[in-house]
Amino acid sequence: MADTGRLHPYRVLLSSRLRSQTAYRRSFAMDVLGSVAIGALEFGEVFVIFTNIDVLGELDFAAAALLFALANICFSLADMIVGHADRLPTYLRQGTLDAFLLRPLPVLAQLITSDLSLRRLGRTAVAVVVLGVALPLNDISWGPDKVALLALAVVAGTAIFAALFVCAAAVQFWLVEGSEFSNSFTYGGSYASQYPASIFALPVRVLFTFVVPAAFVAYLPTLALLDLAGPPGLPAWLGWCSPVMAVVIWGVALTGWRAGLRHYTGAGS
Repeated sequence: MADTGRLHPYRVLLSSRLRSQTAYRRSFAMDVLGSVAIGALEFGEVFVIFTNIDVLGELDFAAAALLFALANICFSLADMIVGHADRLPTYLRQGTLDAFLLRPLPVLAQLITSDLSLRRLGRTAVAVVVLGVALPLNDISWGPDKVALLALAVVAGTAIFAALFVCAAAVQFWLVEGSEFSNSFTYGGSYASQYPASIFALPVRVLFTFVVPAAFVAYLPTLALLDLAGPPGLPAWLGWCSPVMAVVIWGVALTGWRAGLRHYTGAGS
């Protein structure tokens, strides 16, 4: 009962946001269609690439579609739940964050529950459709381990992107006007996660594997699902380590967030 009471303010906040988004149905429908168009265009980019080549990295079109689907499901879910954390620079400039600090609730939890962008479900829907088509096209030796790996990949990948959004928000306590810089890692990580890490030069591969762990979202789980060996330095068994990487990156995100809050001295409002 105590937990239910503590969660009640968050439920009220989320309910009010959901009602406000669906109050104007045509506008909401247009937003969802726009999100669908973005997802379709990004998959069209992958399709066009494979009209000119048969294999990208070590993946054929079916495997690349599986990679695209996993990456986009994870990113769109994280973007829907936590993506609005990138509004923190606006809150800092306007002094809105000071109101968050006055409430007897964790600031990060308030920021996360301050919005829930349902329009991003359009991109999720495109990715789910691609996943539904790609799974039968790939020669996967299905068993309980592969089913668990697929489920873990979606959960851990969403957690990794969500942590990256929190990391990017935490940096704004020092940069304030540096949202474009931090977005290059979140949205850049999303773009990089849609392609095999093996096609990148070694420094970029290291960046998007061990600094911004985009390869752990979809590429490494895809290798493990397809029983592919993977490039040097990135063996397929690392695909099982996505939950570990999610825990690590969330540790970094929460540490940075707490340091940022301690650094923040208010807007003087």
